[in-house]
Amino acid sequence: MSTKHFLSLLDFSSDELRALMHHAIDVKTRLKSAVAHTPLTGKVLAMIFEKSSTRTRVSFESGMSQLGGHAMFLSPRDIQLGRGEPLEDSARVISSMVDGIMIRTFGHDRLEKLSAASSVPVINGLTDTLHPCQLLADMQTWFEVRGDIKGATVTWVGDGNNMCHSYINAAKQFEFNLNIACPENYQPDIDIVANAKECVTVFSNTAEAAKDSDLIVTDVWASMGQEEEQKERKNAFSAFQVNTDVMNQADNDALFMHCLPAHRGEEVAADVIDGKQSVVWQEAENRLHAQKALLEFLIAGKI
Repeated sequence: MSTKHFLSLLDFSSDELRALMHHAIDVKTRLKSAVAHTPLTGKVLAMIFEKSSTRTRVSFESGMSQLGGHAMFLSPRDIQLGRGEPLEDSARVISSMVDGIMIRTFGHDRLEKLSAASSVPVINGLTDTLHPCQLLADMQTWFEVRGDIKGATVTWVGDGNNMCHSYINAAKQFEFNLNIACPENYQPDIDIVANAKECVTVFSNTAEAAKDSDLIVTDVWASMGQEEEQKERKNAFSAFQVNTDVMNQADNDALFMHCLPAHRGEEVAADVIDGKQSVVWQEAENRLHAQKALLEFLIAGKI
């Protein structure tokens, strides 16, 4: 039997993802009610961070502890991976000593090489191409507030980046309609779009994309590693800010999400992210609960 990994939302079926959402909500309820739930007692998660993080590290480390296991932080500065050892060799060794691996890295090919050589489940904590764990948290938040997202209209505003790509995959798996508003030179990968073409429409105008939408989502204009492009991107994305005018184009009950960190006054206006339609803090907390459900599924083999 092959090892099951979570590199993309496409690695799970729609039914598995929905079951994961319901279990994440149950896991959250147990924690809030102080009901012990420790199915990963004695299990170890290796966390490889080639990119720094706040939410990913805190949520996975806390999650493993709450599930009864242990999370091990591994930096390239401290292990042979940062000194030239082939990724495949590191994967073989590390996976022989732990029960799961989470990696936050740059090129998606590094994640694929690691998972191909690993004997235990590998989780994508973020690559330059995809960020599926964040989508689990986003979808859990929607399920908590509104129920199943099937048939809803979601609008992504901004860069066609790893978050946008994961929203495209989510549209396919959760069966919602996705409008994408982005500048011409910053559109998402054409192959990722083509794989979900029945769900996705790309716009060059933010207001048009947001019209009657049930959920508006955005991200920073310059992601990690793109700081040198900040001025160029600020000019390119000036018409792609989520502000009150954009939210007014959406449905009256539309929600707003952002994966954080946020730059108020750039990709989102302060009165939107701090406003009554924003669920960003619930969304951020749900990284913990969604990933606990994911860890339990991959390591314990059950939802």
